[in-house]
Amino acid sequence: MKLYIKQKVFSWNDKFTVKDESGADRYFVEGEIFSFGKKLHVYNVDQTERIYLQQKVWSFLPRFFVFVDGLQVAEIVKEFTFMKPRYSVLGLNWEVTGNFWAHDYEVLNQGHVVVTIKKEWLAWGDTYVLDIGDPRDEINALAVVLAIDAVMAQQKSSANTSAR
Repeated sequence: MKLYIKQKVFSWNDKFTVKDESGADRYFVEGEIFSFGKKLHVYNVDQTERIYLQQKVWSFLPRFFVFVDGLQVAEIVKEFTFMKPRYSVLGLNWEVTGNFWAHDYEVLNQGHVVVTIKKEWLAWGDTYVLDIGDPRDEINALAVVLAIDAVMAQQKSSANTSAR
């Protein structure tokens, strides 16, 4: 199964839609504007919150807590490395590998691919394709991708700020 995330280019806060293979709306993602740390809420088409992502503030490396249907299911941690970024998904025991800056990576569970993420480069705004092997992993896979995207966006923002 595939999901498509298209983020709006000119948006004051994170607000975008996740679509399915037929182009129908599947989830709505909204970020909180005035909060300490990044916070994202993911709602299904019935406006029921399915995922809540909360960044841990005052952490040396980025960490996100993942709540699905109100229960914490995972913690996504950016690991300390010198060469290329690496993430762990504690609680689900998933590992994430690939090229994060190119938005071309995959999430593995004991060597088996859970989801692959690719970026469509010729689209207006950031568009990501999530190819999920097992539909039962859909919610957790979406949460992991959103958390990694939030970390990458923050790093890009802070790099742009420090370059000025």
